[in-house]
Amino acid sequence: MSETTYREKKRNNYDMTNVGSDYNQVEVNSDEEFSKYMLDRMKQLEARNNFLREQCDQIKSEKRFVENQKLKYEREIRKMQSEIDRLKTAPLIIGTILDVVDHDKVLIRSTTGPQFMVNVSQYIDDGALVVGAKVALNQHTLAVVEVIPPTEELMVSAMEIVESPEVDYDQIGGLDEQIQELVESVELPLTKPETFKRIGITPPKGILLHGPPGTGKTMLAKAVANRTDATFIRVVGSELVQKYIGDGAKLVRDIFEMARKKAPSIIFIDELDAIASIRLNESSGADREVQRTLMQLLSEMDGFDSRGDVRIIAATNRPDALDPAILRPGRFDRVVKVPMPNIEAREHIIKIHVKNMTISDDIDFRRLAKLTEGSSGADLKAIATEAGMLAVRADKLSVEMNDFLDAVEKVLKSIHSSEGTHPEAMFV
Repeated sequence: MSETTYREKKRNNYDMTNVGSDYNQVEVNSDEEFSKYMLDRMKQLEARNNFLREQCDQIKSEKRFVENQKLKYEREIRKMQSEIDRLKTAPLIIGTILDVVDHDKVLIRSTTGPQFMVNVSQYIDDGALVVGAKVALNQHTLAVVEVIPPTEELMVSAMEIVESPEVDYDQIGGLDEQIQELVESVELPLTKPETFKRIGITPPKGILLHGPPGTGKTMLAKAVANRTDATFIRVVGSELVQKYIGDGAKLVRDIFEMARKKAPSIIFIDELDAIASIRLNESSGADREVQRTLMQLLSEMDGFDSRGDVRIIAATNRPDALDPAILRPGRFDRVVKVPMPNIEAREHIIKIHVKNMTISDDIDFRRLAKLTEGSSGADLKAIATEAGMLAVRADKLSVEMNDFLDAVEKVLKSIHSSEGTHPEAMFV
């Protein structure tokens, strides 16, 4: 490099230094202003740094949330895939063990009917393989893969009365003799069995209540359920009529089995004539199935096996339609007729139904009992309810005698009109 070039370069550097100095003098007039500027700048950078740090923490938190959601959805997917695979597996056939041949071989009967000698899975406990147990069978090999635990049928469990009805004997009028026989036949064997042992007799096994509709047969059964601590099982006769062959007999068997397990117990069969009608020689397939169910009922009531501490109450308004086999002693030791109430009973029943009603002092219950000749307890309850409705319609403070008279005329006219008679003469 020549000396001339060196001198020019040095001069240029000197000029640039002077220009920078002039610029700094313009921007920063003193050391204090420069320090203040630097402090302000540092605060801005620190605020910016804190803001960025908060954003970073928020992004990290969102990242963790997204990762957790990802794991949750992956678990849900695996669970749903497992459920789909389980639902896609072949269904199992239900069978019943008839005999245990060996620890790994049993004789079973499938739900389709045939009997098979099949193998047993090694993971099944030998103690669970008992005669009568329900098992699940592989669809292809019919091997026993699982023992189904014994459970009560839902239909049978629903027949048990858990909460006692709020009905007592004092709410039933005109049936003192019938109540006495019911107490002697059902309550005393459960509450005072030593009395029968002392006398040396066996208490009645069952009692049949029969009489016209609305006379209080079901009310008597409700009162028994309320008075006793025994398990109360209510069955309607039509419920025992099933569609498929053998289902009705199985239902009867399950009902008595549950009653024996929960003894002391009472089985109340309402509308008995629906299942226990007279057997005829000429019958259809449906009638034969009803007869099979009846034969199972007869066997459970008084068959080879002991019934145990199980009492039976049945009710019907068609005793003439019942089969003679079910009426014999040993099945129903007492047949109690529940008649239409007489005048004293009707007066008592009316007083029972108006007990919680606001009535005037001029009510002549004897006259009402005379006017309701031939009425049942249900009819009298309808009359009391109708009298109350008439008082409500007229916005009265209490039910008066004319309300009862109008109710008697209205209710009895509607009842007798279906029979072709009109009792207007009673109100002349």
